[in-house]
Amino acid sequence: QGQLVESGGGLVQPGDALRVSCAASGRTFSNYAMGWVRQAAGKEREVVGVITRYGGNTDVADSVKGRFTISRDNAKNTVYLQMNNLKPEDTGVYYCAAGSSIGDVRGRGRSSYWGQGTQVTVSS
Repeated sequence: QGQLVESGGGLVQPGDALRVSCAASGRTFSNYAMGWVRQAAGKEREVVGVITRYGGNTDVADSVKGRFTISRDNAKNTVYLQMNNLKPEDTGVYYCAAGSSIGDVRGRGRSSYWGQGTQVTVSS
């Protein structure tokens, strides 16, 4: 199985920006669609962004549209989530996800797997 390791989370104030990163190993990175999923205590899991295997197509959730951008660098086996104008409701654990397709990532299908997550806390 592959491994995904997230980093870059932390405590920030509303309006701040933060970039989280996900380093992948154990698989051919370019074979996988990628995504970011967040979960907060008492809330449902939310797929905040997805990206195709070569980065040609991306999509982010309506709740973060205009503020978050997902990207990838296949030469570095890394996917990023740039988070701007952070809000308290963005607080949660952010997980990196890999799958055979965007649908697999979104639905946590049979071929998908997650990292351990990185905590993002937005508070004044």
